[in-house]
Amino acid sequence: MHGVVDPSIFATERGIWAVKWSFVGLFITAILQIVVVYYSGSIALLADTIHNFGDALTAIPLLFAFLLSSRKPTYRFTYGYGRVEDLAGVAVVLMILISAIVAGYESINRLIHPQTVTFLWAVAMAAVIGFIGNEAVAQLRLRVGKEIGSAALVADGYHALTDGWTSLAVLFGAIGVYLGFPLADPIIGLAITIAIFWIVWDSAKTIFTRLLDGVDPEIPKEIFHVAHHVSGLRKVTGVKVRWLGHRLHAEVSITVDSSLSVEQGHTIAKEVQHELLHHLKYLSDATVHVDPITESGPAYHHIEEHSHDGLPAHSH
Repeated sequence: MHGVVDPSIFATERGIWAVKWSFVGLFITAILQIVVVYYSGSIALLADTIHNFGDALTAIPLLFAFLLSSRKPTYRFTYGYGRVEDLAGVAVVLMILISAIVAGYESINRLIHPQTVTFLWAVAMAAVIGFIGNEAVAQLRLRVGKEIGSAALVADGYHALTDGWTSLAVLFGAIGVYLGFPLADPIIGLAITIAIFWIVWDSAKTIFTRLLDGVDPEIPKEIFHVAHHVSGLRKVTGVKVRWLGHRLHAEVSITVDSSLSVEQGHTIAKEVQHELLHHLKYLSDATVHVDPITESGPAYHHIEEHSHDGLPAHSH
């Protein structure tokens, strides 16, 4: 497909496809569970169902993000609309948080006001359905997320794996009620609520790290390593990496011999860019700045500030 299909378009289409079928899978799972909740009165299953509905609805901001991020850059948004994926991530975290609060309220209320849970066989079946549904969605998100390089989709996949085990916890609650311990149901509901809050905390750390341009510390090291393989390059003096949606953009400063012509220095910069984009598939682009060895490093790019009286102020 090289030279025929824009990789960003491919990534967007695959992302939309994964989000769409994740929504269908979780929505069907939640519908089946809510029917059992209505007849059984299981608060543990209600907590899991609320969470699955919340997860299904997270497809809406993610779908919006994938559609908007495919638009071309403009004079106002010169880097494009990739950041909207991070905003969608914030919306997802808030929706999961709301589901945790609702599930927690219902669980505590049922502990204070116990009720009989009926149709335990149906509750057990709904728990297994919840596990299978989340497992299927998790594998879909993980496969497509890794394929297109979407950290948000991969994180959502691991989230769904955790959700599968919380669904299975409902089965243990049903077994506890069957063995004569009726409070097992709301206690399991409360345990699921705690698990959901943990997911909120973990997801929020990931999303806000992305919003603040935080990256894996190994990534700049990999860029240094790959760039140094280019012949004619004396040293790499700086690497900056930032997120733009589900792709990374790098800014690299390199040093070459002062005797080289502008054209020769530009050729080395192009080779550095080529090596980075070829070996590091998670990079969407790399901007390479060239310095002569006589004026190499950040110190030569700082501008001296002047005070209002015209006298030089201290430089940074």
